Amino acid sequence: MVNTAETTSAAAAAQATAKDGGKTRIALIGTGGRSEMYIRAIFGKHADTAELVAFSDVNPGRVEFYQKLIQELGAPGPVASFDPADLTAFIQANGIDRIIVTTPDYTHADYIVEGLRAGADVVVEKPLTIDAEGCRRITQAVQETGRNVVVTFNYRYSPRNSALKEIIQSGVIGKVTSVDFSWVLDTVHGADYFRRWHREKKNSGGLLIHKASHHFDLVNWWIDDVPERVFASGGLKFYGDKNAAERGLGPRPERGTPDADAPAGEKDPFALDLREDERLKALFLDNEHYDGYRRDQDVFTAGITIEDNLALVVEYQGGPRLSYSLNAHSPWEGYRVAVNGTEGRAELEVVERAAVLHSTDQKTVVDPSATPVEEEDAVRRNGERLVVQRHWEAAYEVPIVNGEGGHGGGDELLLSDLFNGPGEDPLGRPSGYLDGLRSVSVGIAGNLSLESSLPVRVEDLDLGVDLRRAK
Repeated sequence: MVNTAETTSAAAAAQATAKDGGKTRIALIGTGGRSEMYIRAIFGKHADTAELVAFSDVNPGRVEFYQKLIQELGAPGPVASFDPADLTAFIQANGIDRIIVTTPDYTHADYIVEGLRAGADVVVEKPLTIDAEGCRRITQAVQETGRNVVVTFNYRYSPRNSALKEIIQSGVIGKVTSVDFSWVLDTVHGADYFRRWHREKKNSGGLLIHKASHHFDLVNWWIDDVPERVFASGGLKFYGDKNAAERGLGPRPERGTPDADAPAGEKDPFALDLREDERLKALFLDNEHYDGYRRDQDVFTAGITIEDNLALVVEYQGGPRLSYSLNAHSPWEGYRVAVNGTEGRAELEVVERAAVLHSTDQKTVVDPSATPVEEEDAVRRNGERLVVQRHWEAAYEVPIVNGEGGHGGGDELLLSDLFNGPGEDPLGRPSGYLDGLRSVSVGIAGNLSLESSLPVRVEDLDLGVDLRRAK
């Protein structure tokens, strides 16, 4: 069920300008943390195939931050900037081939649709969008324009996840009957979603959309199947003011960065002091006066509308069932997935941070999957292990070979596909808008199930395309 037609089309879009002897002309929208990966790639390894014509943000301070970075990367001069409200005019006046969207999730559909109709292809950070209405608008724009949307599911490219795909695809465990998938976010990384704009479901769709769209895409891709029905249960059980009050935490400041004249006190492990991270300070604290956005909200204040504990059952067209759980306040970070088949079972266990140790003398990495960390723990160790066991046979371990960079070298592979065009890939890792739809369909259905306490069929979401037959 690999979407070869869409992959081929995406490859053609990525390479079209290069065939004419030029570079792909790119405009980037959104200058938060995720944009840096693309900017470094364009001015680094992929400078021969891509050109950043301009970038844009509603916050001029963050635009200036990246102007300085671009100069440090060796650009001959400043890159143009434009008002996001002028996207259509800028695309058409400057011959933009592609836009890259790294804005908050609730804005994705608007920029994708406008970019497509203005005449550009689109690269968008996951998730594709946060609700069914956004899916319908994107689907209609793709069908009307014939242009391409690539969703950057970098987890597919992580060597450990690719290794599990190879095992399943080889048929060694037979036909897949079920998947058991548990993901835990620790009290650094997990807590961070409750400090930022993600904490409101109207902005992010909740963790079922913003975070778990990665996980649902992995399952869809691993088993090469399409989700049909979803039942979800969950709630806000740890973060938020009510939970804090129940545990007797007492009054707390609204944010982690104290006033300059505040007296020094014991470091709060749940507080993010933006002054302690040079990059976060420069991107967010120094630019609050432009838009009022606070990157360091306290995780135990009022106003959080997303869940921190979630459980789902997903039924697939081909018959497998997925049992999925997500916890956002674990003492360690990683995931465990078991794939059961008619001939055996494959198990992947990943520990990305063995323990969160409260320390006042070192900076704590927020996302250990993107920036590997080492924590001392006598029992749990950082690492990964893929084990296969067929019926009536002893188990064996499958070696995983990592590369350099984030996600075990997966980010570099993804960027190569984006800027050079994907080549032949037997694993089908390049992803398009249909993959994005299939991924967010689980989260959208899950959110509706949370509201109704009933199972929700994906086809009833009316996303503008039949995901079961779409190619």
